[in-house]
Amino acid sequence: MSLAALTCASIGRLTVSLSIELPSSYDLSTLPDADVATLAKEGREAAFRELVHRYERPVFSLIFRMVRDRETAEDLAQDTFVRVLNHIDRYRPEFKFSSWLFKIANNLTIDHLRKRQLDTISIEGSPHAATSAEAEATSVDVRSHDESPLEEIESRELGSAIERAIAQLRPEYRSCILLRHVEGRSYEEIAATLDLPLGTVKTYIHRARHELRDALAHLRT
Repeated sequence: MSLAALTCASIGRLTVSLSIELPSSYDLSTLPDADVATLAKEGREAAFRELVHRYERPVFSLIFRMVRDRETAEDLAQDTFVRVLNHIDRYRPEFKFSSWLFKIANNLTIDHLRKRQLDTISIEGSPHAATSAEAEATSVDVRSHDESPLEEIESRELGSAIERAIAQLRPEYRSCILLRHVEGRSYEEIAATLDLPLGTVKTYIHRARHELRDALAHLRT
């Protein structure tokens, strides 16, 4: 069963009622997020399903990169949308819906990491990846394309040290570092995704890099 099906199947068990039907000719796919969210706030189930359809994969991807376990990522993604549904009335349309959504997803994931103290960063990709695409999406590539076999081995040894060092970062630092250096997002995009001030994002990444340099200092001697 897909994440969307799992999430929407949970609607009936929630205290929020989404029962108002939209006209069959109403094309939600043409509306901006803020308008669809407003319709969801009015109790229109189709509008909430549209939001899930738009963001189930990006939310899952963000969480999967953090926890690197497919089942856990699916559970946390579903929890994210359930929380969005329960608190959709708190969304303010003058702000980007995606920023509000990703902040919820990030906070839930960080809470999970703190409780479980997960140590699951791997340059090879998550051992729980179901497909090669998922493994590639959760890997950290430290190789150069023109390396010799010996240099590739050295790079992989360095990569193993890097993955251990990243795993020791605070969850907030880890999320920023992964978004920056694995997903290649700009500081501004990270700030929007995590709903953090731009200065805070830069501080987190600066501190994370400092901690990583200290953790990897022995490799430079």
